[in-house]
Amino acid sequence: MEDLKKLIREIPDYPKPGILFYDITTLLKDPKGFHSLVDRLCEHYNGQKVDLIAGIEARGFIFAPALAYRLGAGFVPVRKPKKLPSKSASVIYQLEYGTDQLDIHEDAVKPGQRVLVCDDLLATGGTAAAAVKLIKQLDGEVVGAAFAVELNFLNGRAKLPGVDVFSLLKYDK
Repeated sequence: MEDLKKLIREIPDYPKPGILFYDITTLLKDPKGFHSLVDRLCEHYNGQKVDLIAGIEARGFIFAPALAYRLGAGFVPVRKPKKLPSKSASVIYQLEYGTDQLDIHEDAVKPGQRVLVCDDLLATGGTAAAAVKLIKQLDGEVVGAAFAVELNFLNGRAKLPGVDVFSLLKYDK
């Protein structure tokens, strides 16, 4: 995975002092790197029955459709509030300083459908946990949660008990 990590730009003190930001746009613009990233994410799910990939707004929209295409699954967006045109299910979740909300169309997932949640980054796990809750609220079966990058030191996996969490690029600090 070091070949892919080399394609990620590290920006110190962004968005505030003391934070090291991992900018994946430099990996995304590299055709071989992006292709390799998608291939390697898909390898983990080959042979598993996946009906839908639920991509979390906004950067999850980059990876989820590519995974859906490669795995022969559909794509459903999990969005910020008031972005979906039809009747939606919502979940409000805690952030470090306040709350946020995610929405999904009520008819996006049929009961029993096997859904893979996808986002670019697993940090504290709150957003991913909210997406998992939404899928379960619609009686979908969460088969896993896939991430391009995981910040291990923030222990986001702890908010996803019982979920098969797979991340490709891991950072320990």
